[in-house]
Amino acid sequence: MVGDRLAALVGGRSYRPPTIFLGFPKTLKEDSMTVRVLSIAGLDTGNGAGLGADLKTITALGGWGLSAATALTAQNTQGIKDIHPVPPSFIRRQIDAVLSDIGADAVKTGMLATAEQVRETAQCLNDHNVRNLVVDPVFRSTSGTHLSAPEAVQALRSDLLPLARMVTPNLAEAAILAGRPVRNLEEMETAARIIRDLGPDEVLIKGGHLAGRPVDLLFKGTRSHLLDGPRIETEGAHGTGCVFSAALATFLGQGMESYPAAVRAKDFTTGAISRAVRLGAGGPSADPFAHAALFTERESVLEALRTALDRLLSQPLAHLVPEIRSNLGFALPQASRTEDVAAVQGRITTLGRRLLALSEPAFGASRHVARVILAAMSANPCLRSAMNIRYSPEIVQVCQALGFQTVCFERSAEPEAVKAREGSTLTWGTRRALEGGQGTADVVYDLGEVGKEPVVRVLGTDPGQVVEKVIRIHEALVEAGRA
Repeated sequence: MVGDRLAALVGGRSYRPPTIFLGFPKTLKEDSMTVRVLSIAGLDTGNGAGLGADLKTITALGGWGLSAATALTAQNTQGIKDIHPVPPSFIRRQIDAVLSDIGADAVKTGMLATAEQVRETAQCLNDHNVRNLVVDPVFRSTSGTHLSAPEAVQALRSDLLPLARMVTPNLAEAAILAGRPVRNLEEMETAARIIRDLGPDEVLIKGGHLAGRPVDLLFKGTRSHLLDGPRIETEGAHGTGCVFSAALATFLGQGMESYPAAVRAKDFTTGAISRAVRLGAGGPSADPFAHAALFTERESVLEALRTALDRLLSQPLAHLVPEIRSNLGFALPQASRTEDVAAVQGRITTLGRRLLALSEPAFGASRHVARVILAAMSANPCLRSAMNIRYSPEIVQVCQALGFQTVCFERSAEPEAVKAREGSTLTWGTRRALEGGQGTADVVYDLGEVGKEPVVRVLGTDPGQVVEKVIRIHEALVEAGRA
């Protein structure tokens, strides 16, 4: 691997990063930092929403999920077939049993079908002096079934909201609580102020049903904070509100302040929506364990990058390295940020005729190659890997002779508004070049400008493919006597 090659170059001694074993904790009570989060919600037989989604979310975030069922439902991906509310007195027994023994660092409420359920739950939580309470006002299911009686809504306003640290309605729920339409950011802020006057410390109105980007609004104190994010195109993923509120409660239980907790909960929920699972004939369900799949993919990306890098370092390719040095990157399948792209830390340099990588690949290691890859993926999601090499007319000619689709962008054509934003040139240039290549290319290059070195970027679906293209360029140059 890369570490072995570096060791051979600096003295022949075998090198491996140290592995530190800290030992197993003696007891859960002494050493565990497990956060206890109680979900008071209905049971979804399909586990896409309600208690099932809450407990999966809490577990995925490292917490210990506790539960108190408010209703049994017969439902699947196509809708709710029947609802059997749990008697309010038994809801209290469940909450009492959990809080009197295990306790909770945070509590979230979901479906509460009747006014009696709401009042009993509120009184019980008040008796136990619960502080980190997140109220998710579930009035209607994704499929359109009414889950709360009008009297329950009023009881929630009068009895439960004054106990809440945060309430998390969507646009329709905010309109019911505020008693006025909520259709845009201005109306969201007005509604948040009205709802805040009902007693919760903070109000977070989810903007998933807004036209355009799904911007959430967090109202705390006297100020509003906007939480932006990408829109994930789905057929109305089931359980998103449950996942969000459970994640928010978990982060608050971990001691986070409300704004960073909301940001992380939104990011977590976006990931769950992006990997929504289709289980039946109806719509998909958000997957709280998307981060686990993402972890596996991250390891796969790094391993593919290490393998390709070893192949790259075995070749005499120093003549292809530009003055700014090279790098090789590989992105996650649904990458949207530079942190989603892995590359070599410290770039790839030269030692004699060979290349030298001083560090292992890592995510977020190169903004330069990441911007190229992200721009390429916006045109063609399959182009997840890239490497920058030296520009020369001969290299471009060789690429064309090899049959590589080769496209170019001119920095002089870059709009001043784009140029003024640091780091925007590569994104703009790569997209512009790929537009000329009908969304795909093997090679994107530019001729530079004053203070900017001309560079060739080799693209591919994975780093192994990119490295083989670079090696073919090298071999063709050697054969032509130009290396």
